[in-house]
Amino acid sequence: MKYLKLLISIAIPLLAGFIGSLFTTPSIKSGWYETLTRPALTPPSWVFPIAWTILFILMGIALYLVWKRPINTKRHLAHLAYLLFAAQLILNVWWSVLFFYLQKPSWALMEIVVLWLFVLFTTLTFKKIDRRAGWLLVPYLLWVIFAAYLNYNIALG
Repeated sequence: MKYLKLLISIAIPLLAGFIGSLFTTPSIKSGWYETLTRPALTPPSWVFPIAWTILFILMGIALYLVWKRPINTKRHLAHLAYLLFAAQLILNVWWSVLFFYLQKPSWALMEIVVLWLFVLFTTLTFKKIDRRAGWLLVPYLLWVIFAAYLNYNIALG
């Protein structure tokens, strides 16, 4: 049963990533992204799917650590953690919609601030339930800061 919980926990963020890619890929393939003026620190395009896959797997492991806690341990925090986790995943997908699908980097910039706050709240809440779960979300939190930097510079154009 614990391996099933682990697989489900990892599959959830990977599914969100897949959904986000459905909005991202057409703008990459159309060449729109290549027309943008990007900052010097922009990684090559091949880095993004690798980084996101790693981050989604770490998110899934963190979710598993929270999920496997005994049901009566920090129940109210667990419910909040699940809500925050779901919200940040939705916001993650929504950023792809705004930035790539709608091609509105300035809108995506405003949204990424909200995304970062939800990732921060999720990280802090996970950490209260299982310290390891909180630490596993730190790379994601840092990546969203980096993505915000890239988004900001692109929005300034």
